[in-house]
Amino acid sequence: MKTPRITLEQWLAFKTVVDSGSYALAAEQLNKSQSSISYAISRLNGQLPQPVLSLHGRKAVMTEAGQVLYRHAQQLLNQASEAEAVAGSLALGFESEVAIAVDVLVEIGSLICAFEEFSQEFPHTRLRVLETSLSGTTDALLEKTADLVIGSIPPPGFRSAPLLQVNMVPVAAAEHPLVTAKSNVSELELRSYRQVVLRDTGAHRELDAGWLQAEQRWTVSHFSTSIKLLKSGLAFAFLPHDWVTEELAQGDLVLIPLQPKMDRLIQMYLMLADNQAAGPATRALYDTVLQKLS
Repeated sequence: MKTPRITLEQWLAFKTVVDSGSYALAAEQLNKSQSSISYAISRLNGQLPQPVLSLHGRKAVMTEAGQVLYRHAQQLLNQASEAEAVAGSLALGFESEVAIAVDVLVEIGSLICAFEEFSQEFPHTRLRVLETSLSGTTDALLEKTADLVIGSIPPPGFRSAPLLQVNMVPVAAAEHPLVTAKSNVSELELRSYRQVVLRDTGAHRELDAGWLQAEQRWTVSHFSTSIKLLKSGLAFAFLPHDWVTEELAQGDLVLIPLQPKMDRLIQMYLMLADNQAAGPATRALYDTVLQKLS
């Protein structure tokens, strides 16, 4: 990579002269002599194909080239400041990234407030969200591919705390036979129709997501796909109520009238992959999610 000829100090002098409107005010703001500011701008003008500033009386005015380069100088200085801030965060022990695995049973919108608060407290720590399901969520914890995990099965030996409960309800399109045939549907009748089930993302285990051993099943990777298939009227499914609130309100999907009711409440937990090695950003996100969702 070619070494830049122009220093950050020169770009800073240029930006400060433009912002303040004069060499004298720029020198005062940067705690430098006016001659040093003039020299920096003079060198900058000489090193570029076209000058960026010209003097009109005592006022410094940007040229057309200067107007373009001002934006680049601003970005360059901001990036340099961010790099220094990141270095400072790392020196204090803040992680450069925190990964959180979230079971797809949890509607991701419920975490937005927690993520926003975390990003304000740790602006230089990246957040990586992994969408997992069933035993794949547990795998993320056991294999430490995530620092935090939100799932339904806390393995022994891991720090965990209860969060929200997910209400799984049986739904189908309004024209589906399970909805139109009669007022009460039994579990036996339910099994004779095609069911959409969620694929287990775990590498070694196979868990079901409420499959009732239906004669036919379609397996998908995400609930958003389930919803599209259900709207076709070709299958039913057990889905988190939060995922289908809008569809139920609009009548695109309908609750299947089961007798007895078979709604399932699934308790979700927040889990820490490594309680001893977790850094301050990981612990802060743990506390923030716990506060917002429990």
